[in-house]
Amino acid sequence: MASKTLKEFTREEVEKHNTPSDLWIVIDSKVYDVSRFKDLHPGGASIFLEDDILGKDVTETFYGLHRHEVLLKPQYARLQVGTIQGEKSQISSRGPGEVSKVPYAESTWLSEGYYSPYFKESHRKLQAAVRKFVDEVIYPDAQAREEDGKRPSQSVFDKMAEVNLLCMRMGPGKHLKGRTLMGGIVTPEEYDSFHEMIIHQELARVHARGYNDGLAGGSCIGLPPVLNFGRPEIQQRVVPEVLDGKKFICLAISEAFAGSDVQGLRTTARKTEDGKFWIVNGTKKWITNGTFCDYFTVGCKTDRGFTVILIERGEGVETKVIKTAYSTTAGTAYITFDNVKVPVENTLGKEGAGLHVMLSNFNHERWGMACAGAATQRMIVEECLKWSTQRVAFGKPLNSQAVIRSKLADMIAKAESVQSWLENVTYQMNNMDYKTQSNLLAGPIGLLKM
Repeated sequence: MASKTLKEFTREEVEKHNTPSDLWIVIDSKVYDVSRFKDLHPGGASIFLEDDILGKDVTETFYGLHRHEVLLKPQYARLQVGTIQGEKSQISSRGPGEVSKVPYAESTWLSEGYYSPYFKESHRKLQAAVRKFVDEVIYPDAQAREEDGKRPSQSVFDKMAEVNLLCMRMGPGKHLKGRTLMGGIVTPEEYDSFHEMIIHQELARVHARGYNDGLAGGSCIGLPPVLNFGRPEIQQRVVPEVLDGKKFICLAISEAFAGSDVQGLRTTARKTEDGKFWIVNGTKKWITNGTFCDYFTVGCKTDRGFTVILIERGEGVETKVIKTAYSTTAGTAYITFDNVKVPVENTLGKEGAGLHVMLSNFNHERWGMACAGAATQRMIVEECLKWSTQRVAFGKPLNSQAVIRSKLADMIAKAESVQSWLENVTYQMNNMDYKTQSNLLAGPIGLLKM
Protein backbone atom coordinates (compact mmCIF):
# COMPACT_ATOMS: atom_id res chain seq x y z
CA MET A 1 0.00 0.00 0.00
CA ALA A 2 1.41 3.36 -1.02
CA SER A 3 1.83 5.92 1.73
CA LYS A 4 -0.44 8.94 1.54
CA THR A 5 0.99 12.33 0.60
CA LEU A 6 1.07 14.72 3.53
CA LYS A 7 0.39 18.41 2.94
CA GLU A 8 1.99 21.34 4.68
CA PHE A 9 -0.17 23.77 6.64
CA THR A 10 0.41 27.01 8.48
CA ARG A 11 -0.70 27.16 12.10
CA GLU A 12 -3.34 29.67 11.09
CA GLU A 13 -4.83 27.17 8.66
CA VAL A 14 -4.96 24.49 11.33
CA GLU A 15 -6.69 26.81 13.79
CA LYS A 16 -9.67 27.13 11.40
CA HIS A 17 -10.49 23.45 12.01
CA ASN A 18 -11.85 24.09 15.50
CA THR A 19 -15.34 22.60 15.68
CA PRO A 20 -16.49 19.17 16.95
CA SER A 21 -17.29 18.06 13.39
CA ASP A 22 -14.06 19.48 11.92
CA LEU A 23 -11.36 19.11 14.54
CA TRP A 24 -7.61 19.23 13.92
CA ILE A 25 -4.75 19.25 16.42
CA VAL A 26 -0.96 19.62 16.25
CA ILE A 27 1.49 17.26 18.01
CA ASP A 28 5.22 17.77 17.53
CA SER A 29 4.74 19.74 14.26
CA LYS A 30 2.44 17.04 12.84
CA VAL A 31 -1.20 17.76 12.00
CA TYR A 32 -3.90 15.23 12.94
CA ASP A 33 -7.57 15.15 11.96
CA VAL A 34 -9.37 13.75 15.01
CA SER A 35 -12.91 14.70 13.98
CA ARG A 36 -14.09 11.09 13.97
CA PHE A 37 -11.53 9.66 16.36
CA LYS A 38 -12.63 11.84 19.28
CA ASP A 39 -15.71 9.64 19.81
CA LEU A 40 -13.49 6.54 19.93
CA HIS A 41 -10.94 8.03 22.30
CA PRO A 42 -10.50 5.74 25.36
CA GLY A 43 -10.52 8.80 27.63
CA GLY A 44 -13.76 10.14 26.15
CA ALA A 45 -14.52 12.86 23.59
CA SER A 46 -14.84 15.71 26.08
CA ILE A 47 -11.09 16.25 26.34
CA PHE A 48 -10.99 17.28 22.66
CA LEU A 49 -13.73 19.90 23.04
CA GLU A 50 -11.88 22.27 25.35
CA ASP A 51 -10.90 25.70 24.01
CA ASP A 52 -7.18 25.05 24.35
CA ILE A 53 -7.49 21.86 22.26
CA LEU A 54 -9.68 22.80 19.29
CA GLY A 55 -7.33 23.55 16.39
CA LYS A 56 -4.41 24.07 18.76
CA ASP A 57 -0.92 22.67 19.40
CA VAL A 58 -1.40 20.03 22.11
CA THR A 59 2.14 18.66 22.18
CA GLU A 60 2.74 19.36 25.86
CA THR A 61 -0.66 18.00 26.90
CA PHE A 62 -0.23 14.85 24.81
CA TYR A 63 3.25 14.05 26.11
CA GLY A 64 2.03 14.62 29.62
CA LEU A 65 -0.16 11.56 29.14
CA HIS A 66 1.37 9.40 26.40
CA ARG A 67 4.65 8.12 25.03
CA HIS A 68 5.59 9.21 21.52
CA GLU A 69 5.40 5.63 20.24
CA VAL A 70 1.61 5.74 20.59
CA LEU A 71 1.52 7.94 17.50
CA LEU A 72 3.41 5.32 15.48
CA LYS A 73 0.68 2.70 15.82
CA PRO A 74 -1.19 2.26 12.51
CA GLN A 75 -4.60 3.20 13.91
CA TYR A 76 -3.22 6.56 15.04
CA ALA A 77 -0.63 7.20 12.33
CA ARG A 78 -3.37 7.25 9.70
CA LEU A 79 -4.97 10.23 11.42
CA GLN A 80 -2.08 12.43 10.35
CA VAL A 81 -3.03 14.72 7.45
CA GLY A 82 0.02 16.93 7.24
CA THR A 83 2.84 18.85 8.88
CA ILE A 84 3.40 22.43 9.95
CA GLN A 85 5.09 24.47 7.26
CA GLY A 86 8.74 25.26 7.96
CA GLU A 87 8.89 23.18 11.16
CA LYS A 88 10.57 19.88 11.92
CA SER A 89 9.62 17.20 14.40
CA GLN A 90 11.61 17.49 17.63
CA ILE A 91 11.25 13.82 18.52
CA SER A 92 12.82 11.18 16.30
CA SER A 93 12.12 7.45 16.36
CA ARG A 94 14.47 4.56 15.74
CA GLY A 95 13.88 2.86 12.38
CA PRO A 96 13.92 -0.94 11.89
CA GLY A 97 17.37 -2.30 12.63
CA GLU A 98 18.80 1.04 13.71
CA VAL A 99 20.75 1.70 16.90
CA SER A 100 19.07 4.08 19.34
CA LYS A 101 20.44 7.60 19.68
CA VAL A 102 19.20 7.92 23.25
CA PRO A 103 22.16 8.08 25.67
CA TYR A 104 22.85 4.77 27.46
CA ALA A 105 20.09 3.01 25.50
CA GLU A 106 22.72 0.80 23.89
CA SER A 107 25.76 -1.04 25.23
CA THR A 108 29.00 0.91 24.95
CA TRP A 109 30.34 -1.30 22.15
CA LEU A 110 27.39 -0.20 19.99
CA SER A 111 27.80 3.49 20.79
CA GLU A 112 29.55 5.73 18.29
CA GLY A 113 33.14 6.58 19.19
CA TYR A 114 33.62 3.80 21.77
CA TYR A 115 35.86 0.74 21.60
CA SER A 116 35.69 -2.80 22.98
CA PRO A 117 38.25 -5.60 23.24
CA TYR A 118 35.55 -8.25 22.92
CA PHE A 119 33.55 -7.57 19.76
CA LYS A 120 34.70 -8.24 16.19
CA GLU A 121 33.18 -7.31 12.85
CA SER A 122 31.10 -10.50 12.75
CA HIS A 123 29.55 -9.52 16.09
CA ARG A 124 28.58 -6.10 14.75
CA LYS A 125 27.13 -7.53 11.54
CA LEU A 126 25.17 -10.14 13.47
CA GLN A 127 23.77 -7.52 15.85
CA ALA A 128 22.57 -5.34 12.97
CA ALA A 129 20.95 -8.27 11.16
CA VAL A 130 19.23 -9.68 14.26
CA ARG A 131 18.01 -6.21 15.34
CA LYS A 132 16.37 -5.75 11.92
CA PHE A 133 14.87 -9.26 12.06
CA VAL A 134 13.43 -8.65 15.52
CA ASP A 135 11.99 -5.26 14.53
CA GLU A 136 10.38 -6.46 11.31
CA VAL A 137 9.44 -10.10 11.97
CA ILE A 138 9.19 -10.73 15.69
CA TYR A 139 8.08 -7.45 17.29
CA PRO A 140 4.71 -7.15 15.47
CA ASP A 141 3.80 -10.74 16.38
CA ALA A 142 4.93 -10.20 19.97
CA GLN A 143 2.59 -7.26 20.46
CA ALA A 144 -0.35 -9.08 18.85
CA ARG A 145 0.18 -12.25 20.88
CA GLU A 146 0.55 -10.31 24.13
CA GLU A 147 -2.91 -8.92 23.36
CA ASP A 148 -4.63 -12.23 22.61
CA GLY A 149 -2.53 -14.50 24.86
CA LYS A 150 -1.92 -17.08 22.13
CA ARG A 151 1.41 -18.81 21.52
CA PRO A 152 3.92 -17.18 19.13
CA SER A 153 2.91 -17.65 15.51
CA GLN A 154 4.34 -20.64 13.66
CA SER A 155 5.29 -18.32 10.80
CA VAL A 156 7.75 -16.59 13.15
CA PHE A 157 9.31 -19.92 14.15
CA ASP A 158 9.61 -20.83 10.46
CA LYS A 159 11.39 -17.57 9.62
CA MET A 160 13.69 -17.96 12.63
CA ALA A 161 14.53 -21.48 11.48
CA GLU A 162 15.35 -20.23 7.96
CA VAL A 163 18.23 -18.15 9.33
CA ASN A 164 18.99 -20.66 12.12
CA LEU A 165 18.18 -18.26 14.96
CA LEU A 166 16.66 -21.14 16.94
CA CYS A 167 19.99 -22.98 16.71
CA MET A 168 22.02 -19.92 17.61
CA ARG A 169 20.05 -19.39 20.84
CA MET A 170 21.50 -22.69 22.05
CA GLY A 171 25.03 -21.31 21.99
CA PRO A 172 28.23 -22.59 20.33
CA GLY A 173 28.47 -26.33 19.74
CA LYS A 174 28.11 -29.34 17.50
CA HIS A 175 24.45 -28.57 16.78
CA LEU A 176 25.57 -25.68 14.52
CA LYS A 177 27.76 -27.84 12.28
CA GLY A 178 26.89 -27.54 8.61
CA ARG A 179 24.33 -24.77 9.13
CA THR A 180 24.34 -21.31 7.53
CA LEU A 181 23.96 -18.78 10.33
CA MET A 182 22.01 -15.60 9.60
CA GLY A 183 22.77 -15.74 5.89
CA GLY A 184 26.44 -16.53 6.42
CA ILE A 185 27.32 -13.53 8.61
CA VAL A 186 29.16 -15.83 11.01
CA THR A 187 30.36 -19.40 10.52
CA PRO A 188 29.56 -22.22 12.97
CA GLU A 189 33.29 -22.52 13.72
CA GLU A 190 33.72 -18.86 14.77
CA TYR A 191 30.35 -18.53 16.54
CA ASP A 192 31.11 -17.83 20.20
CA SER A 193 29.39 -16.82 23.43
CA PHE A 194 29.44 -13.13 22.48
CA HIS A 195 27.46 -13.95 19.34
CA GLU A 196 24.99 -15.83 21.51
CA MET A 197 24.82 -12.93 23.98
CA ILE A 198 23.81 -10.67 21.10
CA ILE A 199 20.98 -13.06 20.16
CA HIS A 200 19.56 -13.10 23.71
CA GLN A 201 19.83 -9.34 24.09
CA GLU A 202 18.23 -8.52 20.75
CA LEU A 203 15.35 -10.96 21.29
CA ALA A 204 14.64 -9.25 24.62
CA ARG A 205 13.81 -6.08 22.68
CA VAL A 206 10.32 -7.28 21.82
CA HIS A 207 9.15 -5.52 25.03
CA ALA A 208 7.10 -8.60 25.93
CA ARG A 209 8.61 -10.92 28.52
CA GLY A 210 5.96 -13.62 28.26
CA TYR A 211 6.25 -13.74 24.49
CA ASN A 212 10.04 -13.89 24.68
CA ASP A 213 9.80 -16.99 26.87
CA GLY A 214 7.14 -18.39 24.56
CA LEU A 215 9.53 -18.03 21.65
CA ALA A 216 10.92 -21.53 22.30
CA GLY A 217 12.47 -20.45 25.58
CA GLY A 218 11.80 -23.97 26.80
CA SER A 219 14.13 -25.33 24.14
CA CYS A 220 17.07 -23.40 25.56
CA ILE A 221 16.77 -25.36 28.81
CA GLY A 222 14.97 -28.51 27.68
CA LEU A 223 17.10 -29.47 24.67
CA PRO A 224 20.67 -29.34 26.12
CA PRO A 225 20.13 -32.50 28.23
CA VAL A 226 19.12 -34.28 25.01
CA LEU A 227 22.09 -32.79 23.12
CA ASN A 228 24.57 -33.77 25.81
CA PHE A 229 23.15 -36.95 27.34
CA GLY A 230 20.67 -38.45 24.87
CA ARG A 231 21.41 -41.60 22.92
CA PRO A 232 22.55 -40.94 19.31
CA GLU A 233 19.31 -42.26 17.81
CA ILE A 234 17.30 -39.94 20.09
CA GLN A 235 19.48 -36.97 19.17
CA GLN A 236 19.23 -37.67 15.45
CA ARG A 237 15.43 -37.68 15.61
CA VAL A 238 14.62 -34.99 18.16
CA VAL A 239 17.31 -32.32 17.79
CA PRO A 240 16.70 -31.41 14.10
CA GLU A 241 12.92 -31.22 14.66
CA VAL A 242 13.36 -28.78 17.52
CA LEU A 243 16.09 -26.64 15.96
CA ASP A 244 14.08 -26.34 12.75
CA GLY A 245 11.01 -25.12 14.66
CA LYS A 246 8.87 -28.10 13.67
CA LYS A 247 8.47 -29.47 17.19
CA PHE A 248 8.98 -28.01 20.67
CA ILE A 249 10.55 -29.18 23.90
CA CYS A 250 10.49 -27.96 27.50
CA LEU A 251 12.16 -28.68 30.81
CA ALA A 252 9.79 -30.22 33.37
CA ILE A 253 11.40 -30.32 36.80
CA SER A 254 9.44 -28.07 39.20
CA GLU A 255 6.47 -29.43 41.13
CA ALA A 256 3.91 -27.90 43.44
CA PHE A 257 5.58 -29.54 46.46
CA ALA A 258 9.16 -29.24 45.20
CA GLY A 259 10.43 -26.24 43.26
CA SER A 260 14.20 -26.27 42.98
CA ASP A 261 14.44 -29.10 45.56
CA VAL A 262 14.98 -31.98 43.14
CA GLN A 263 15.37 -34.47 45.97
CA GLY A 264 11.80 -33.70 47.03
CA LEU A 265 10.22 -34.54 43.68
CA ARG A 266 7.18 -36.81 43.76
CA THR A 267 6.98 -37.73 40.08
CA THR A 268 8.00 -41.38 39.83
CA ALA A 269 9.30 -43.64 37.08
CA ARG A 270 9.11 -47.41 37.58
CA LYS A 271 10.42 -49.97 35.11
CA THR A 272 8.18 -52.66 33.68
CA GLU A 273 9.01 -56.27 34.54
CA ASP A 274 10.83 -56.79 31.25
CA GLY A 275 12.91 -53.64 31.91
CA LYS A 276 12.09 -52.13 28.52
CA PHE A 277 9.85 -49.26 29.61
CA TRP A 278 9.37 -46.64 32.29
CA ILE A 279 5.91 -46.06 33.72
CA VAL A 280 5.80 -42.41 34.77
CA ASN A 281 3.28 -40.90 37.19
CA GLY A 282 3.17 -37.44 38.73
CA THR A 283 2.66 -33.75 38.08
CA LYS A 284 4.80 -30.77 37.11
CA LYS A 285 4.01 -27.09 37.61
CA TRP A 286 5.14 -23.71 36.17
CA ILE A 287 6.59 -25.40 33.07
CA THR A 288 7.48 -22.81 30.41
CA ASN A 289 6.15 -23.72 26.92
CA GLY A 290 4.51 -26.83 28.38
CA THR A 291 1.09 -26.16 26.85
CA PHE A 292 2.33 -26.49 23.29
CA CYS A 293 5.37 -28.79 23.60
CA ASP A 294 5.85 -32.12 21.87
CA TYR A 295 8.69 -33.28 24.14
CA PHE A 296 9.23 -32.98 27.88
CA THR A 297 12.61 -33.33 29.59
CA VAL A 298 11.33 -34.67 32.88
CA GLY A 299 12.93 -35.10 36.29
CA CYS A 300 11.73 -38.31 37.97
CA LYS A 301 12.35 -40.31 41.12
CA THR A 302 13.44 -43.87 40.37
CA ASP A 303 14.71 -46.80 42.50
CA ARG A 304 18.25 -45.53 41.94
CA GLY A 305 17.49 -41.89 42.61
CA PHE A 306 16.85 -38.73 40.56
CA THR A 307 16.74 -39.54 36.85
CA VAL A 308 15.97 -37.45 33.75
CA ILE A 309 13.76 -38.97 31.06
CA LEU A 310 12.60 -37.62 27.69
CA ILE A 311 8.83 -38.03 27.38
CA GLU A 312 6.88 -37.46 24.17
CA ARG A 313 3.38 -36.02 24.20
CA GLY A 314 0.90 -38.87 23.92
CA GLU A 315 -1.44 -41.07 25.91
CA GLY A 316 -1.41 -40.19 29.61
CA VAL A 317 0.17 -36.75 29.13
CA GLU A 318 -2.12 -33.80 29.87
CA THR A 319 -1.21 -30.09 29.94
CA LYS A 320 -3.22 -27.17 31.31
CA VAL A 321 -2.57 -23.44 31.14
CA ILE A 322 -1.43 -21.75 34.35
CA LYS A 323 -2.23 -18.08 34.80
CA THR A 324 0.97 -16.31 35.79
CA ALA A 325 2.14 -12.74 36.40
CA TYR A 326 2.87 -12.43 32.68
CA SER A 327 1.01 -13.45 29.54
CA THR A 328 -0.20 -16.91 28.57
CA THR A 329 1.81 -16.62 25.35
CA ALA A 330 4.67 -18.19 27.35
CA GLY A 331 2.66 -21.41 27.48
CA THR A 332 3.25 -21.91 31.21
CA ALA A 333 1.71 -25.26 32.11
CA TYR A 334 0.57 -27.67 34.76
CA ILE A 335 1.43 -31.14 33.47
CA THR A 336 -0.01 -34.49 34.52
CA PHE A 337 1.68 -37.81 33.72
CA ASP A 338 -0.76 -40.69 34.23
CA ASN A 339 0.83 -44.12 33.68
CA VAL A 340 2.83 -42.79 30.74
CA LYS A 341 4.79 -45.57 29.03
CA VAL A 342 8.27 -44.45 27.95
CA PRO A 343 11.06 -46.56 26.36
CA VAL A 344 14.11 -46.85 28.65
CA GLU A 345 16.16 -45.66 25.67
CA ASN A 346 14.69 -42.21 26.40
CA THR A 347 16.70 -41.99 29.64
CA LEU A 348 19.06 -39.01 29.47
CA GLY A 349 22.36 -39.96 31.06
CA LYS A 350 22.52 -42.77 33.58
CA GLU A 351 19.73 -43.78 35.92
CA GLY A 352 20.25 -42.01 39.23
CA ALA A 353 22.62 -39.44 37.68
CA GLY A 354 19.93 -36.89 36.90
CA LEU A 355 21.41 -34.20 39.11
CA HIS A 356 24.55 -34.12 36.95
CA VAL A 357 22.38 -33.91 33.82
CA MET A 358 20.42 -30.95 35.17
CA LEU A 359 23.29 -29.03 36.77
CA SER A 360 25.28 -29.22 33.53
CA ASN A 361 22.96 -26.62 32.01
CA PHE A 362 22.24 -24.37 34.99
CA ASN A 363 25.14 -21.98 34.40
CA HIS A 364 24.22 -21.50 30.76
CA GLU A 365 20.54 -21.02 31.61
CA ARG A 366 21.29 -18.39 34.25
CA TRP A 367 23.78 -16.64 31.99
CA GLY A 368 21.14 -16.44 29.23
CA MET A 369 18.68 -14.92 31.68
CA ALA A 370 21.34 -12.38 32.70
CA CYS A 371 21.85 -11.43 29.04
CA ALA A 372 18.13 -10.73 28.61
CA GLY A 373 17.94 -8.97 31.97
CA ALA A 374 20.81 -6.62 31.10
CA ALA A 375 19.12 -5.72 27.82
CA THR A 376 15.79 -5.14 29.56
CA GLN A 377 17.45 -2.81 32.07
CA ARG A 378 18.75 -0.74 29.17
CA MET A 379 15.32 -0.57 27.55
CA ILE A 380 13.93 0.74 30.83
CA VAL A 381 16.64 3.40 30.93
CA GLU A 382 15.74 4.38 27.36
CA GLU A 383 12.02 4.55 28.12
CA CYS A 384 12.59 6.68 31.22
CA LEU A 385 14.97 9.06 29.46
CA LYS A 386 12.48 9.53 26.63
CA TRP A 387 9.54 10.02 28.96
CA SER A 388 11.29 12.38 31.34
CA THR A 389 12.42 14.48 28.38
CA GLN A 390 8.96 14.66 26.81
CA ARG A 391 6.98 15.16 30.00
CA VAL A 392 6.78 18.77 31.17
CA ALA A 393 6.21 19.53 34.87
CA PHE A 394 6.35 22.96 36.52
CA GLY A 395 7.09 24.46 33.13
CA LYS A 396 10.22 22.34 32.54
CA PRO A 397 11.04 18.87 31.25
CA LEU A 398 10.69 16.33 34.03
CA ASN A 399 14.37 15.39 33.82
CA SER A 400 15.37 18.92 34.81
CA GLN A 401 14.29 18.05 38.37
CA ALA A 402 17.23 17.05 40.55
CA VAL A 403 15.43 14.10 42.16
CA ILE A 404 14.59 12.63 38.72
CA ARG A 405 18.15 13.12 37.47
CA SER A 406 19.43 11.31 40.55
CA LYS A 407 17.14 8.33 39.90
CA LEU A 408 18.16 8.20 36.25
CA ALA A 409 21.85 8.31 37.17
CA ASP A 410 21.37 5.40 39.57
CA MET A 411 19.58 3.35 36.90
CA ILE A 412 22.26 4.06 34.31
CA ALA A 413 25.07 3.14 36.71
CA LYS A 414 23.42 -0.21 37.48
CA ALA A 415 22.77 -1.01 33.82
CA GLU A 416 26.35 -0.17 32.81
CA SER A 417 27.78 -2.22 35.70
CA VAL A 418 25.70 -5.29 34.85
CA GLN A 419 26.66 -5.17 31.16
CA SER A 420 30.34 -4.78 32.04
CA TRP A 421 30.27 -7.80 34.36
CA LEU A 422 28.28 -9.78 31.81
CA GLU A 423 30.90 -9.13 29.13
CA ASN A 424 33.69 -10.15 31.51
CA VAL A 425 31.94 -13.42 32.38
CA THR A 426 31.22 -14.08 28.70
CA TYR A 427 34.89 -13.61 27.88
CA GLN A 428 35.78 -16.21 30.52
CA MET A 429 33.22 -18.61 28.99
CA ASN A 430 34.93 -18.21 25.63
CA ASN A 431 38.32 -19.12 27.07
CA MET A 432 37.57 -21.75 29.72
CA ASP A 433 36.79 -25.43 29.21
CA TYR A 434 33.55 -26.77 30.66
CA LYS A 435 35.12 -28.13 33.87
CA THR A 436 36.87 -24.84 34.63
CA GLN A 437 33.65 -22.90 33.99
CA SER A 438 31.82 -25.15 36.45
CA ASN A 439 34.44 -24.53 39.12
CA LEU A 440 34.96 -20.79 38.67
CA LEU A 441 31.88 -19.27 37.06
CA ALA A 442 28.92 -20.82 38.90
CA GLY A 443 29.09 -18.23 41.68
CA PRO A 444 29.66 -15.14 39.51
CA ILE A 445 26.89 -16.18 37.09
CA GLY A 446 24.47 -16.74 39.98
CA LEU A 447 25.31 -13.31 41.42
CA LEU A 448 25.09 -11.72 37.97
CA LYS A 449 21.60 -13.13 37.48
CA MET A 450 20.60 -11.84 40.92
